[in-house]
Amino acid sequence: MLRHLPFVVKNTLRNKRRTLLTVFSLAASLCLLGVLMALYRSFFQSDPPEHQAHRLIVRNRVSLANPLLRSYLPLIRKVPGVQEAIIYQFFAGSYKDNKPSESFARFAVEPGQLFRIFPEFRLGEQEKQAFLQDRTGAIVGIRTARQLGMHLGDRITLKGDIIPVDMELVIRGIFHAGTAEDESLYFHYDYLNESLQPAERDRIGAFMVRIDRPDNATAVIRGIDHQFRNAPLRTKTETEKAFQLAFLAFLGNVKVFLLSISAAVTFTILLVTGNTMSMAVRERTRGVGVLKALGFPPRLILGLLVAEALLISLAGGLLGLGLASLLCGVLRNAPAVGADFSQLIVPPSILVIGLGVSLIIGLVSSLLPACAAARRPILEALRVND
Repeated sequence: MLRHLPFVVKNTLRNKRRTLLTVFSLAASLCLLGVLMALYRSFFQSDPPEHQAHRLIVRNRVSLANPLLRSYLPLIRKVPGVQEAIIYQFFAGSYKDNKPSESFARFAVEPGQLFRIFPEFRLGEQEKQAFLQDRTGAIVGIRTARQLGMHLGDRITLKGDIIPVDMELVIRGIFHAGTAEDESLYFHYDYLNESLQPAERDRIGAFMVRIDRPDNATAVIRGIDHQFRNAPLRTKTETEKAFQLAFLAFLGNVKVFLLSISAAVTFTILLVTGNTMSMAVRERTRGVGVLKALGFPPRLILGLLVAEALLISLAGGLLGLGLASLLCGVLRNAPAVGADFSQLIVPPSILVIGLGVSLIIGLVSSLLPACAAARRPILEALRVND
């Protein structure tokens, strides 16, 4: 069959416009399919990064809207397997004009323990010490700093809504983590707590916990929740990745959504390719008859026709998966909205699956028309279009 490869390539280019349109339609579909598979793997199948696998989040068992008490913190730190735990209070509100482009996550924390919880934060020692020593100081991720034009020493105001206070902060450091945290801002919890009315103080939305080993997470989760099983405010402890997926679940059943679209895309590719191959074989009926007259056996003719479809499918698959890799790169650098795309890639396993899907589609779509053409009698094929 390899010696007939130039003949196969030449036949695929008989109608260049149709071939190119077929390749591009396959590429667009495989690009979408590749991105969807990468998203599904990133959300539901991949292991969290090393730094994230060591972190748990403790919140109220009912919902995040129900706070816990600050007095829970020392009890959490005593649970076996817990290396460190800090207050992790999300500060809802607005910055400047509250435009979508000015939106970023902001948290009130205990600065002294923050860098033990997030060892991936890269920050100059001078900036770190300035942040620790200034109760109004804040550190901001490099993405947010660049997007909003923040610089060291800038004074900013965060206007609270759920928490009815405004935070006057000074940017003391700009850190780089290489994750979605690069879009976050951190400031002193004590500064926030002292700004509240006495009745509103020491109420915590969540605690961030760092554990000794990722494989010890289940035991630590049980230990923390067991500690407060009889407390008025019971806790729910989960991994950081599970916590992020809980936010993603607000969009609906994302798993079924991704699988449904992937199935629909695959079915659509099959229809498009099948229609294209049927037209290509019908146009070449006389050519098939000539090949039979020249002594080409039906099995070889069948192989040539299927090889053309496989070649077109392979070209579309390679182009589409290449575009999927580029699109995942764009998403990695895009703002994180409800999910962390900083680790989104198209791994080799998805590339292999995508190419396999493209070849299977080429085979299935071409097999029936190619078999019909290969079995057609010579005289009937030569009489077509006479």
